[in-house]
Amino acid sequence: MRRVAAGLLCVSLLAGCAETMKAPEPPAAPQVEQPPVKMPNDLLAGMPDYPDRKNIYAAAGPNMLRDDVKGDRELVYVPNTNSDRVHVIDPNTMQVIDEFYGGPEPQHVVPSYDMRTLYVTSSRIPGGAVLPIDPVTGKPGQIMDIEDVYNLYFTPDGQFAIVVAEAYQRLDFYDPKTWQRVKSSEFPDCEGINHMDFTLDGKTMLASCEFDNRMIAIDVASGQQLRLFELDVVSNGMPQDTRLVPDGSVFLVADMHADGVYVFDSQATQRIGYIPTGKGAHGIYFSRDAKVAYISNRGEGSVTVLDLSTLTPIEKWTIPGGGSPDMGGVSADGKTLWLTGRYHGEVYAFDTTSGELKGRIPVGAGPHGLIVWPQPGRYSLGHTGNIR
Repeated sequence: MRRVAAGLLCVSLLAGCAETMKAPEPPAAPQVEQPPVKMPNDLLAGMPDYPDRKNIYAAAGPNMLRDDVKGDRELVYVPNTNSDRVHVIDPNTMQVIDEFYGGPEPQHVVPSYDMRTLYVTSSRIPGGAVLPIDPVTGKPGQIMDIEDVYNLYFTPDGQFAIVVAEAYQRLDFYDPKTWQRVKSSEFPDCEGINHMDFTLDGKTMLASCEFDNRMIAIDVASGQQLRLFELDVVSNGMPQDTRLVPDGSVFLVADMHADGVYVFDSQATQRIGYIPTGKGAHGIYFSRDAKVAYISNRGEGSVTVLDLSTLTPIEKWTIPGGGSPDMGGVSADGKTLWLTGRYHGEVYAFDTTSGELKGRIPVGAGPHGLIVWPQPGRYSLGHTGNIR
């Protein structure tokens, strides 16, 4: 999100135990019925098939690291949007061990499609850049000037890197080897395009329009808009992170102003529900066993645990003294949820078995889309570790 005034608060060096409680009964709302999964007959040409189509993350279970990923350094990379720096955390000691320039307004750290390079995306217009990091050494390479790289995704066949040029309401399709732009698609009805995910068959993207209170469905092959959805829980909604659930049955879309997640059908043809989670719902992450989702509620300093079999909140973890949990990811073993504290200049590490806050680490100003590395899985679709 670019339209954020970053307030930096005083940071405690001590981690506290998060208050874990059963989620309260949500306000009366139409119950979300989880539709049956329609298995596609065919996938996007060139896209790898799944080991198990009933779980698109079946190859990304606990510690299921590819052989060529096992030698990568265990690190957490934190881009700080307001200070133009990347802080590097050792997850074992919970200490910052390195720091380097991340580009003009670094936003997210994104694994390449083949998972052999990490990219820091930056988006201070009229410039922008991509900074490669070698995951074996943890060191940055030569920065590349690329316009407005707010976010970065990859088509499921690996053919294109998709630069989300949020300020220009555009998706730019690049050759991921040469970083030459091949084509662009403009979306004049989608101000603030920024987060997306792909259907199980890889043929359709569902993308959020943060500043228009809308979602759009996009054809992956052509890059053209298929459908537009007006969101209606609140008039000033701000849809954010967008993720397909492990069984491929629905998309979840976090909305910071609606304070919950919208539910879309598996092919992104209609919105079918809404689930209240907490103030400022922002990021969506899945447990390694594919049973629950973790929803970061940035506006109230909490994380909602969502049962994916029923699509109901079952727990809420509250950060002691408050916080602003934003973007992050789950550790390779599934035991730790890492999130940035966007307005607090810190990073949070939650124990996923208890909800305890076991780490609270000071970093730079405006920390945003951190990545935990290495990650299980076969190939990356982008963002902070959307790996199938």
